[in-house]
Amino acid sequence: MQTLHVDLGERSYPIFIGERLLDSDELLPRYIRGKQVAIVTNETVSPLYLERLTKSLAGFTVTSVVLPDGEEHKNWKTLQLIFDSLLSARHDRKTTVIALGGGVIGDMAGFAAASYQRGVDFIQIPTTLLSQVDSSVGGKTGINHPLGKNMIGAFYQPNAVLIDTATLATLPPRELSAGLAEVIKYGLICDEPFLGWLEDNIGDLRGLNQAALTEAIRRSCEAKARVVGADERESGIRATLNLGHTFGHAIETHQGYGVWLHGEAVSAGTVMALEMSRQLGWITASERDRGVRLLSRAGLPVVPPANMCAADFLRHMAVDKKVLDGQLRLVLLKRLGEATVTSDFPQELLEATLNANYDALARESEPKRFP
Repeated sequence: MQTLHVDLGERSYPIFIGERLLDSDELLPRYIRGKQVAIVTNETVSPLYLERLTKSLAGFTVTSVVLPDGEEHKNWKTLQLIFDSLLSARHDRKTTVIALGGGVIGDMAGFAAASYQRGVDFIQIPTTLLSQVDSSVGGKTGINHPLGKNMIGAFYQPNAVLIDTATLATLPPRELSAGLAEVIKYGLICDEPFLGWLEDNIGDLRGLNQAALTEAIRRSCEAKARVVGADERESGIRATLNLGHTFGHAIETHQGYGVWLHGEAVSAGTVMALEMSRQLGWITASERDRGVRLLSRAGLPVVPPANMCAADFLRHMAVDKKVLDGQLRLVLLKRLGEATVTSDFPQELLEATLNANYDALARESEPKRFP
């Protein structure tokens, strides 16, 4: 088992990474104050891991909350199901809420924990690659609104994050690829050597090689922990973690939540951010293509939806958390391994990015050997 730390003073917490951590009956109890535990999971994860987790919590009174699966259920109606269960079982202020699942479960369980009786303890047990390397770390919680993704929520840090890498064996290939979009992001924004490592190991990652997955998760979580420790509430450097997300969230909102997986939309959005960085003269066409090739090799889309035009993107991007004083801010690359958040770009350049021929770019950047 490897242990990392998110340094937030009194609210610091550990990230545990290893195989079969779900079966440990010693690890979780260290981070549970009271006798009541509420496990929030979904219909897909529940048959796989709920019983194992419950067994490791012998001695606690456990309530299980099984939600419908999918981004389309990340809303007020589903959130109320968590509160209904907590209230019906008379959970008190020493309750610990445990999120067992992917990013949707982690976001909703965390938001419920932040809100129930004005805040109860919370533990993240992410079971998808995307949630293990991104959403489980950093304390962002919330739900979607029909007009915008993740626009309602709270910053609320967990007591601990437990990453059982063995859970990835049951992850569908499409979900694995979606997680790789967030892994690749770290190489692009703050760790160019990691980008080279990913280029050498992308096949092993897609083949579920445990050593490669553990290394990718470790390096991703280290990067996320550094950024969160420096900027918990996204007032500065933390916003660079959203590379491709402003474009990607527009895709998710326009297509309907769950039609494109979050990582798929982020991948296409990252290509658009790479292209805009090139148009600004910050990176070269070959550097842009390097990112596009890696995303493509990860099994991810590198072309935005054919049914979206520039006006569609602009409409949805206007409802984005990074909009300040009416100005749209984008995460772009000054170079590979260095990201910046900026609103200093010509509107016509943004529109040129939105209207670019990404089909042609994808064909030009496609590797000779596609895994």
